[in-house]
Amino acid sequence: MRTLNLIRSINSGKVSEVCIDELVELAKLNKVLLGFLRRIGYEGSLRVLEEDRYRCYMSEVARVSGVMSGLDYALFKFRKPVEHVSVDIDILVYSKHLREAVRRLKRAGFRVEVLEPYTVTMIRGGTIVDLYTHPSFAWIVYLDGERLLEEVETIGVKVVGSENVEVKTLSLEAEVVVAAAHAIYKEHIYLLADYYVIKQWLNKKALKLAEELNAEEALQASLKLNYQIEKGLTETPIKLNPTQTAEILATKFKKDPNFRATTINTVKLLPKKRTIQQLIQRIRRKTY
Repeated sequence: MRTLNLIRSINSGKVSEVCIDELVELAKLNKVLLGFLRRIGYEGSLRVLEEDRYRCYMSEVARVSGVMSGLDYALFKFRKPVEHVSVDIDILVYSKHLREAVRRLKRAGFRVEVLEPYTVTMIRGGTIVDLYTHPSFAWIVYLDGERLLEEVETIGVKVVGSENVEVKTLSLEAEVVVAAAHAIYKEHIYLLADYYVIKQWLNKKALKLAEELNAEEALQASLKLNYQIEKGLTETPIKLNPTQTAEILATKFKKDPNFRATTINTVKLLPKKRTIQQLIQRIRRKTY
């Protein structure tokens, strides 16, 4: 099993030269590439490129966090047990601070690219910042952002040319809930990146938080997928089948008042050309 081989390589730091190219491609799809290369001690040009990209990304994280200083915010989908270079910077912010956050980022050279009810996407050069008041998809709120912002920690991130820079992030337990909910409710695809978050950071506090946020089904589904992965019963990335997804979302609809109240917003999205394009992309994609 390719996925099990990748997990063994990440966990042990050992890999067969015969299958390394295959595992590199699998690691890319599963958003664990840099961590994989680091753990096996890979010294080729790909490692150099990924390390450079990671340094640039962390420098941008530090700069953006500096811009947000004094506001109630948290980086989320940020802390990972196995490193990967993200394509954007996801920030959770209170609704009352959103306008100020946008204003500050504009002053720092960012422009608004997409404006939606619970998300503002801003771009400067190759840096993308997604500001969320609540984690959402298709204008539907699937986690309460204000509750998540009660689970904030300050950590240091390493930036080239300076000492560790302090940034605000979600707690590890909150990241567990976010990873499960994002994969199951929003993306309907489960990656090894998600597997490792759930595997290494799940605890009683995370379980309690999932219950508070009406995300137990997402966490339960993630645990079942982790079991299947470890038993070699499936390969990652895992695309949830439509029936499984519909059942999980139906349960979410029944239990979560925020999810239920905002579901009506999808009607406003249907006539938009961008919505159809996004749906086609979601059907065709192998990862997120």
